Amino acid sequence: MRHHTPRTAFLALTTLIALPALLGAQQGQQRTPRADSLRRAQQLDVEGRHTESRAIFQALIGGAATPADRAAMQRRLAMSYGYDGNCAKVIELEEQVIAYWVTRRDAEPQNAHYQEGEMANEAARVCFDFGFLDDAARMYTRGSELGNAEPAPRTHPKSLWDFRLAHANARIAARRGNAAEAARYVAEARRILDSDPEMAKAQEQYFPYLTGYVALFTGDLKTAEARFTETAKAMPTDPFQVVLLGMTYEKMGNAAKANELYERAYTMSTGSNPPNVYSRAFTKQKLGKP
Repeated sequence: MRHHTPRTAFLALTTLIALPALLGAQQGQQRTPRADSLRRAQQLDVEGRHTESRAIFQALIGGAATPADRAAMQRRLAMSYGYDGNCAKVIELEEQVIAYWVTRRDAEPQNAHYQEGEMANEAARVCFDFGFLDDAARMYTRGSELGNAEPAPRTHPKSLWDFRLAHANARIAARRGNAAEAARYVAEARRILDSDPEMAKAQEQYFPYLTGYVALFTGDLKTAEARFTETAKAMPTDPFQVVLLGMTYEKMGNAAKANELYERAYTMSTGSNPPNVYSRAFTKQKLGKP
């Protein structure tokens, strides 16, 4: 979930781009051994050959020409460990990336604090999806604190981080089976969106996902079906929304429809961000893929 001002729109956008594409742009679209190695490592991860992939990432980290390049590879290695649901290793590596951004606070204070919060939230998301709820709660709180330490003139408002944290806390409560607490956080997320229409322009799309998620894990399957049907259309490149719709049909007892959606999500999940990583790992296991 991202809120962008014109000043930081490009920088924030690059966090959504797969690292091979980003590296290619930095190299003027030229093929280089380093860029080829990165593409190969990502493909190995998609194929489930993580030991081979991680060896490449470790070599890229060791041979990094700049601290920024090293941090980018550490971040990508973190996502490689995400396929295994290795929450502790993901946090360890993302903390190394956060440490890099701390060194950038003097040169680019607004962006550095934003990126620190992003990296903490990225680790939290992997941990959360794989069921490490206490670690996820800690890292989501850390992300909010780091992001909200951004000095003036702020490029990302406090309301953005407050919304993200309420969104996370609602999902955590739902996973713990606490429907009343989840509902309170959903209401808080709604209040925050309504209080900042400018921030909400980019974040409103994540509210149906939130209500669907809470519904799914608190037993309201009809609401979950409606919400995830909506979000799967609204976010067509996010395989996790398709996974959630599949989970809903599975809980409804419609295994055929669930497996159809799992196949679709498996095919879609070739990126290197947390929703893609979890979707690939989850659907691989569900479908019995080698």
